[in-house]
Amino acid sequence: MPHPSVTALVAPDKPAIIMGGSGDSLSYALLDRLSNQGAQLFRALGLRSGDHICMMMENHRLFMPIVWAAQRAGLIFTPVSCYLTKQEAVYILNNCGARVFIGSLQVADLCEEVLCEPCRVNHYFMVGGTRPGFASWEDALAQQNDAPIRDQGNGMPMVYSSGTTGRPKGVFVPPLSDDVNTPPLLAHFQGALGFDLETVYLSPAPLHHAGPLHYAMMAIYQGCTIVVMEKFDAEQALKYIEHYRITHSQWVPIMFIRMLKLPRVLRESYDLSSLKVAIHAAAPCPEPVKEQMLEWWGGILVEYYAASEGIGVTMIDSEEWLDHRGSVGRPVMGQVHIVDTDGGDLGTHEVGQVFFSGDHVTFSYYNEPDKTAQAYDDQGRATTGDVGYLDDEGYLYLTDRIQHTIISGGINIYPQEIENVLVMHDKVADAAVFGIPHEEFGEEVKAVVQPVAWRHANAQTATDILHWLRSHIAGPKMPRSLDFHPHLPRMDNGKLYKQELVEDYRARDRARSQWPGPEN
Repeated sequence: MPHPSVTALVAPDKPAIIMGGSGDSLSYALLDRLSNQGAQLFRALGLRSGDHICMMMENHRLFMPIVWAAQRAGLIFTPVSCYLTKQEAVYILNNCGARVFIGSLQVADLCEEVLCEPCRVNHYFMVGGTRPGFASWEDALAQQNDAPIRDQGNGMPMVYSSGTTGRPKGVFVPPLSDDVNTPPLLAHFQGALGFDLETVYLSPAPLHHAGPLHYAMMAIYQGCTIVVMEKFDAEQALKYIEHYRITHSQWVPIMFIRMLKLPRVLRESYDLSSLKVAIHAAAPCPEPVKEQMLEWWGGILVEYYAASEGIGVTMIDSEEWLDHRGSVGRPVMGQVHIVDTDGGDLGTHEVGQVFFSGDHVTFSYYNEPDKTAQAYDDQGRATTGDVGYLDDEGYLYLTDRIQHTIISGGINIYPQEIENVLVMHDKVADAAVFGIPHEEFGEEVKAVVQPVAWRHANAQTATDILHWLRSHIAGPKMPRSLDFHPHLPRMDNGKLYKQELVEDYRARDRARSQWPGPEN
């Protein structure tokens, strides 16, 4: 699997990156030149292998050239979400010890707030323009030569966790080798996913998230063409598949849900025949959603379960899934263990915490020794806090995150199951389920729904949804009340950030409070 610099030699004019909306493209030759100049700039700034940089950018045409510049310079590069607060962004900068910060004009206001806070950053750059305190990345790049640096290395991404249960954690997985030509661990799965030189890969999610970044890098290592969506839009994604003749793509379940809620006549008006593989992950896909996607797209769906920590990977194709509905597959890297609260191994169909073992398990949370230790058990097995079970054939099923479990009257209730049903209602765009205090049972189940249209946010709709839900889930799992919210905190990495909702409900101690409508 060649480094992109090799592809630049054998196919210099081949598009490496195409921005879907504008159609602006970067050839492999241009990607190679820009990444060489970037590596030269990092060296001119005094950075050496192992140093850290941070980037805060939207899906920009220069995002991947900066990534490859850092990779060639042997740097640890951290993409920072554009949706973070100033405090979260500054915490990440200080935690990783970044010496260079690269922002973009589109998020310049947040970048300027970060600039004003004390941290160890020595150099601030901005892509697409300038602001006081920021040098132009493009101008600085133009002053560098485009030859490879003499001491090329193998830089690695260090992505921070979502921070849904506390401060974000930097997930550091050491490189397999310092050789610049070493492909990432994920690249070993490209054969199973059918990536080859003819692949045209659609990346609909923000590249600052772990999955989209790793898959984009894998595609570039394979010499593919990547089509990057500036921002996900359900119909726009279908347009790009048709226009760019997309062969491979990666999704999260909420994207499937958004596309399925488009009018059928609109969905079926697009030619999606070029699609060969549709990968999805980040959250377990509700069974009815996956069934509808299989009916629409055919048996091209490949689901995997993994984490930024790199502790293990499971995978399942469409044919397997039809025989093991709801599963996220069997392990293709590492061994799965289901463990009880005392650390003992559980049997098949018994729900417990998911651990992985294997020689590859080497991650740490950067500058967080205590949190790193908590992720490992006394046998060296590691977990990220997911809960699930194995069936008789070794297929893994996820039930939820351990911190999301509701304990009501001594019964464990997993919100994910309820959320997966709620989103199938035709008036529900998204749903969050969590526990709130109850005097008798300890916790009760609360549902908060984002309606497809805000005009549906009324007591009658709530009653109708709960009545419909009652026929789909067991009585103890039923929410005791349902409220509406105009925009649930689900980011475009597919994960629901509901901790703020939970904290707000608990702080107000109003189990049946009604959310206000959107501001006028």
